[in-house]
Amino acid sequence: MGQRIKIKALLESEQTDISVVVKGWVRTFRNNQFIALNDGSTNSNLQVVVDFENTDPALLKRLTTGAAISVSGLLVASLGKGQKVEVKAKEIEILGDSDPEKYPLQPKKHSLEFLREIAHLRFRTSTFGAIFRVRNSLAFAVHQFFQDRGFIYLHTPIITASDAEGAGETFHVTTIDLLNPPYKSDVFDIALTNYQDKLSKHINDQDFSFLLNEVEKKLLQINSNIIFEIFNKNKVRFFDLISADESQLRELVRNHNLFSEVEPLIKRLYLKISKSNFFIRKESNDTDEQSASSGATKKRKITNYLPEWFHEKIVSNMKSNPTLTRVHLYKQYPFLSLSFYNIKWVIEKLKTSPSRYVDYSKDFFDKATNLTVSGQLEGELGAMALSDIYTFGPTFRAENSNTTRHLAEFWMIEPEMAFYDLDDNMDLAEALLKYVIKYALDKNPEDIEFLTQRLQDEEKQKPQQDRSEMSLTEKLQFCLDNNFERLTYTEAIDILKESTPNKKKKFQYPIEGWGTDLQSEHERYLVEKHFKKPVILTDYPKQIKAFYMRQNETDANGHETVRAMDILFPGIGEIVGGSQREERLDKLLQRMREMGIPEKELEWYLDTRRYGTCPHAGFGLGFERLVQFVTGMGNIRDVIPFPRFPKNAEF
Repeated sequence: MGQRIKIKALLESEQTDISVVVKGWVRTFRNNQFIALNDGSTNSNLQVVVDFENTDPALLKRLTTGAAISVSGLLVASLGKGQKVEVKAKEIEILGDSDPEKYPLQPKKHSLEFLREIAHLRFRTSTFGAIFRVRNSLAFAVHQFFQDRGFIYLHTPIITASDAEGAGETFHVTTIDLLNPPYKSDVFDIALTNYQDKLSKHINDQDFSFLLNEVEKKLLQINSNIIFEIFNKNKVRFFDLISADESQLRELVRNHNLFSEVEPLIKRLYLKISKSNFFIRKESNDTDEQSASSGATKKRKITNYLPEWFHEKIVSNMKSNPTLTRVHLYKQYPFLSLSFYNIKWVIEKLKTSPSRYVDYSKDFFDKATNLTVSGQLEGELGAMALSDIYTFGPTFRAENSNTTRHLAEFWMIEPEMAFYDLDDNMDLAEALLKYVIKYALDKNPEDIEFLTQRLQDEEKQKPQQDRSEMSLTEKLQFCLDNNFERLTYTEAIDILKESTPNKKKKFQYPIEGWGTDLQSEHERYLVEKHFKKPVILTDYPKQIKAFYMRQNETDANGHETVRAMDILFPGIGEIVGGSQREERLDKLLQRMREMGIPEKELEWYLDTRRYGTCPHAGFGLGFERLVQFVTGMGNIRDVIPFPRFPKNAEF
């Protein structure tokens, strides 16, 4: 059998009457004679003509939708309409059967919602074949653009200890046993440090505070030892503790004979408390009938605030005052919730902020690490030596968002250029977008035409006012034919404030004044209604942008801005975000301190400002946003092969 030729090449071939071998999957088989064959190289099918009178009937029955076959035959001019050539089959081999009763992709139109449910098979459809061929071309064009300009392709790390955006929405990477993590040696001291502070806030009488102070200190130390023993010496799994209810936890503590050590001290403390006449003032709804009627400030003896289990175990013979409603102190004042409740409180602390107490020196990387949210900071290191670099790789955001514009894993294109200012940055970004769009139009005209028609059919189902004014092809050409409009954020706010939608309160998020964070509806208004061309906004308010952006001088109105830029496209809003980076060490340090970003963790980044700093700039282009724009798809999950989003990580 000869070498396989792809269907796209055959359909474009000028030759006929030649022997060929073609392989692919059956789309349809009509009249026991005509196979529509597709191998994914194009959306167009190749017609294979079967001599059914001289073909085994058993083989004909196996030519079902989805079956993989190999065909040897003669490429001839087609007599039918719709294709120039077809193959007259001499030999057909079934490579893989497909049960027509079970195969979910039948020769009909399927909804995108249905195809997301069988995402492992959606590549076989015309829509997704077109999308991923266009995605392939766009990826190639990105590399071609930068390589032609002398950029160095830099592979930045996927695992990093930094959070470039400072938002804290990261996926942690660890080899630590999450059911039994190693804790810092002072974990319990850390968790219990605010006991004394709470004591002074809630107990009014200084004499009583002093009386309790020494005993409380000793009790805390014993509690630390108790908890340490539970976690480490007895090898109780952290999972057992955080999943236990109150009775199970209490039993767990008792089973380790911990009360035998702490009980004498609790008893001495209780006796000192019970002999005193000091009170805790508590303003709450928990009042007796007399004080409620009189409106008096409620005072209770501290004995009335001890937990119920305490009374049962230590002073069960005491008679409680039936006129008072007992308050379980552990719910209100953890500093007096002795032994068991201290343990419970510490466990709650560990549950809510475990990374604060885990000893990451015992982790694989000797520190807390996460999947990268951006390669920018590392990219800047490369640019400070190689001048012009770009990264193109996956990034990860643990943002619990289920919108049509967000993914948990997505690809980013992030160039960083030494000796660039903001204007240079905008020029490069505009040139990149025009280059890759034109490349896709030239390389994938058939696919884009198919997607254009698909979008037009979809638009017909919408109300007239919701339909796009431009077809997909017109939208792409629109971006090529127009120079991008450049204006400042301040100018944009003035335009939006005076716009008809804002005055008539048609914006979901009204523009109230300078400092407003622009939403997609505002960005699209500027592009599609006001300027009718792509827009680049610059000089955003400092407080809504990242720490690494170069700060402008305060303007006449007292506005503090940074040298940021966003590129806005029709139908999608922001597609590129970037800035001139802050190269001045003093300014960068000041901004980091304002935003609470630890300097120690970014010493390596700050060194680029200490040694040979220079003006530099860069931007980020979300690749899926770009693919979404070029293909016209409404949901970003449909333009990445294997989408990751909240509650979904299939394949």
